[in-house]
Amino acid sequence: MATMKDVALSAGVSTATVSRALMTPEKVSLSTRKRVEGAIVETGYSPTTLTRTLRRNESKTIVTIVPDICDPYFSDILRGIEDTAVENGYVILVGDSSQQKKREQSFVNLVYTKQVDGMVLLGSDLPFNASRQEQKNLPPLVMACEYAPELELPTVHIDNLTAAFEAVNYLTKLGHNRIAELSGPEDSALCQFRHQGYQQALRRAGITMNNSYVHYGNFTFEAGATAIAQLLSLSSPPTAVFCHNDIMAIGAIQKAKQMGFRVPQDISIMGFDDIEFSQYCDPPLTTISQPRYEIGRQSMLMLLDLLKGHDVRSGSRLLESSLVLRGSTAPPKSR
Repeated sequence: MATMKDVALSAGVSTATVSRALMTPEKVSLSTRKRVEGAIVETGYSPTTLTRTLRRNESKTIVTIVPDICDPYFSDILRGIEDTAVENGYVILVGDSSQQKKREQSFVNLVYTKQVDGMVLLGSDLPFNASRQEQKNLPPLVMACEYAPELELPTVHIDNLTAAFEAVNYLTKLGHNRIAELSGPEDSALCQFRHQGYQQALRRAGITMNNSYVHYGNFTFEAGATAIAQLLSLSSPPTAVFCHNDIMAIGAIQKAKQMGFRVPQDISIMGFDDIEFSQYCDPPLTTISQPRYEIGRQSMLMLLDLLKGHDVRSGSRLLESSLVLRGSTAPPKSR
């Protein structure tokens, strides 16, 4: 079998140059790289991927930490990450943290021990404690979905404030002036941005926010059902509800119907995310569509840039969202 020395002799360069051309081609001139590539073809030299990755101290593996792998919101994001990883010679490990710091830390240890090359985090919290100064020395890490400006980490996300404003503004344009909000966790950064959008849309329409209309949940069907039952039991119930995700919105629709209310005739319900099931529930859900596959793809591309040594640690890629109109919203019935 041909060796690296054979390639070097054929190309008229040193074995060190051949090694650089294979391992760090960006450090070799284009003309030299072409000579080496031609010599590889001529000699039939075939370095194994394993040998090259061992020499470069690479695992060609990425770990993705998901807060809840059962949440359908993450499916398209994971597919975007994995498709892009495979196209670039990487494999993906998916870790379900289930919001448990101890479990997240075990995934982080894979990076520090070089068992994986980097991480994509599909949540807003770092899975380890690090001061702002220490964050500069973190392993390759990209945040997808959620933007936390105080972390100063490369992030792929949408403008949650503007998206929420557009959703609630649409409800006000339909004529609703009693609009409730079903938020995710109160301490979540993206929920805080969406709450700001909700408030701004109400102010734009000259509507005073009613604190009894604001509920917090945990993004589950049960949270949506519980909140809508409480809201519809008020002496002056809302005529529309803006939910921070589709899962809670679908739970709210089901519960409202069980209570004898018609959607959207008696209560309009708006979701957020545009998961696949949102178009198949009854009625189909009006929602904010996030480019979830593209979020995954861009986050993996950003991580690849990091692994190549590019300085993108404080970068942010903002993607577009859009309002999708379906059958769960309508003008309020006249009273």
